[in-house]
Amino acid sequence: MKNYVLLSTLLIILLFAFKQQEYTTIYIIGDSTAANKDKHTFPETGWGMAFAKMFNQQVKVDNRALNGRSSKSFKQDMGKDGSIINHWEPIFENLRRGDYVFIQFGHNDEKVDKPNLGTSLEEFEQNLIFYINQTKEKGGIPVLLTPIARRKFENGVLIKTHGQYPAVISKIARDMQIPCIDMEDQTTLLVRSYGEEGSKKLFLHVDSGDMNYPQGKKDDTHLNTFGANEVAKLVAKGIRELQLPIQTNLIVK
Repeated sequence: MKNYVLLSTLLIILLFAFKQQEYTTIYIIGDSTAANKDKHTFPETGWGMAFAKMFNQQVKVDNRALNGRSSKSFKQDMGKDGSIINHWEPIFENLRRGDYVFIQFGHNDEKVDKPNLGTSLEEFEQNLIFYINQTKEKGGIPVLLTPIARRKFENGVLIKTHGQYPAVISKIARDMQIPCIDMEDQTTLLVRSYGEEGSKKLFLHVDSGDMNYPQGKKDDTHLNTFGANEVAKLVAKGIRELQLPIQTNLIVK
């Protein structure tokens, strides 16, 4: 009888552990355009916040994107006390076979005047390859995303601002046969579709008198809640176009 109770208890524990592992995790690593925001910066919203709501219970989105990080500083960040912080390490430690890592850098890698942040194109490439190889090492699935477009119009024409960084991402995707969602291209089309004036509704444009922005805010890099949702829909669209297995878990059109 005692052995039966012990066996039953063990089975319950194993079943519970199995239930805990029944979902797939999508980790997002990147910068402020994807990152979670707090109530003090509302309506600023990272697209990863909207993306997390687009799956059924079999998929969990763990958004680790952080404000102001590049492909370099995400794994070698300077703490306030001068210590080095590796934001990638805890993700690597917890990665399970079949989990995804969505990798979107570029906005801050471009800032080559800031040596702790900016990267050359060659360093950018090596950093992305590092994340890809580490993800594969744990049996995970890396997915590359080019950086989303900024709202920069000149003479009524939307200008691309990311230089050759998106091209590096696309090259790695081809050479290493890694799934890639061209978010620069998709969001460029999105912003163009709204036009120079109308596209403000996608970004953090706030009139004066706002609770969080008393002086107002005109930010053409970061998204508002509506814009984040529209961009997250484009990521979901990319998942379907790539025919990734997690497409069956999407609950958005």
